[in-house]
Amino acid sequence: MDIYNNHVSGILIIKKINEKTHRVVLTSDFGNKLIDFEVSENDFKLNYVLPDLDKKIVINFLKSDFQELLRQKYPVSESFENENSKIYLSKIDKKSYYLFFNKENNLLKQIIYTKNNKEKIDFSFDAKKHIFADSLNLQHKDFKINIKLFQITETE
Repeated sequence: MDIYNNHVSGILIIKKINEKTHRVVLTSDFGNKLIDFEVSENDFKLNYVLPDLDKKIVINFLKSDFQELLRQKYPVSESFENENSKIYLSKIDKKSYYLFFNKENNLLKQIIYTKNNKEKIDFSFDAKKHIFADSLNLQHKDFKINIKLFQITETE
């Protein structure tokens, strides 16, 4: 995770605790808890944050980023295609989401989140199955924030 030229690495665990809520825990490489929160589309509960990360801007970014990332429903208002992707547009309030699905395997490969017609966040996925992403890159377009997540498997 790169935030304004500061790098934080560790292990991120995302667990679905009920139909609407996920628990997100980031630990250091040595297992020390850095941040722990529960997030749903409309709620956010901070369980723990390391004092050095306890900054309103950091918490707000994590809250909004994970609310967008873990959004479960995208009502489709338009659809179109390009050479490689089927693209679906979903509009919710003043937010728009462009969902790109790979034509070859029909897997989600990218979500571009816009607000007031300005691109805000680019979520890019690499996946082999519909259920899990092998990797995720979350790139903010108006702030120097980039989050890269990789799935850890038993063989790694």
